[in-house]
Amino acid sequence: MDADIAKCFDRINHQKLLEKISTFPLLSRVIQSWLKAGVLDRGELFPTESGTPQGGVISPLLANIALHGLEMVITAPFPQRKEVNGKNHHWKPLVVRYADDFVIFHPDKEVIEQCKEIASKWLKELDLELKPSKTKITHSRETIGDNEKPGFNFLGFHIRSYPTGKNRCGKVNGELLGYKTLTKPSKEKVNLHYQKVAEHIDQMKGAPQERIIVDLNPVIIGWSNYYSACASSEAFGKLDMMVFQKLYGWARFRHPKKSRGWVVRKYWLTETGEGWRFGNKQLTLAKHSNIKIERHIKVRGEASPFDGNWVYWSQRRGVYPGTSQTVASAIKRQKGKCSECGLHFHPEDQIEVHHLDGNYKNRRKENLIATHRHCHDQIHGGKGNLSKQLSTHSKGQFGEEPDERKL
Repeated sequence: MDADIAKCFDRINHQKLLEKISTFPLLSRVIQSWLKAGVLDRGELFPTESGTPQGGVISPLLANIALHGLEMVITAPFPQRKEVNGKNHHWKPLVVRYADDFVIFHPDKEVIEQCKEIASKWLKELDLELKPSKTKITHSRETIGDNEKPGFNFLGFHIRSYPTGKNRCGKVNGELLGYKTLTKPSKEKVNLHYQKVAEHIDQMKGAPQERIIVDLNPVIIGWSNYYSACASSEAFGKLDMMVFQKLYGWARFRHPKKSRGWVVRKYWLTETGEGWRFGNKQLTLAKHSNIKIERHIKVRGEASPFDGNWVYWSQRRGVYPGTSQTVASAIKRQKGKCSECGLHFHPEDQIEVHHLDGNYKNRRKENLIATHRHCHDQIHGGKGNLSKQLSTHSKGQFGEEPDERKL
């Protein structure tokens, strides 16, 4: 179920919000005064008897405080697992919320209906309600109703399951589904982004090429980075083609009496090895397809950047406060495994950096690997799998053997 709360920021009950914050009296009075201060628009003061004023610096925080607990209320009545048709299934609904938008996942439609009733009842206590036009029950791979298409949109993404072969499809309880779930940019957001780019190009018919590049690069790069964690290759390629056609029309408009070849040579670099690039030797227009796509890996439910699990966060991000950048980046490249023994690192392990060529002055990342301390000792003792790579490392060549534990 894809749901949206109607006018969430405008209708939140102030008194119930303050009760949920439950802070000391002085701060409570300050927050209450801020909530009821009103909004000044064009010299006219509008009172705010309910809701958190949109545009306020802490409005998103207060709205999230007000909605905190919705996920737990929805999932609490359902057991963790349930036997259905002789098989044990995971039965607790999955709720994902971002501000006033949330999605509920469950294989049983009746459970979804129950979740909808629970959410509506809980929201009513805050003087809120679900928005009927944006709240719907849909299926990720099958049609429901006459006009309902599979999948749903959430935060600008379209999520849907597509038919695929047995080697690429997902599994549930060990059974092949025959489908693979993909997250793509929604068609509405793709079209909206292109319209924004196209309108800007139309407005700049008399502007120099450099001005268009400077204006469009932040828009293209920012939009592409937002969707770089999902299956966006098709959308990126389509957008690049449409932007090219728009720019070609812009160039032809400026030089109607020139040949096509002349126009292309003037505004495009065709010998870069990256396809035609709109620009010159000093400045080029960014392409959507040049943004690297890196699929998002869900953070563990119990993980937090402040939990001290430096190995996990080093493996995930390649950096962690208090951890050497060299060690953290090596752990990320090795996907959390020791290069010598192949076992996963743990927070309590002693980890050291080993130089593959034996030259401790060579700090290039391709020369550095992370190993357990005991594995590192085996390598330098001639018993490790990587010992052969130490043949260039000798005391006569580099002096005394360096203490790599300090690196």
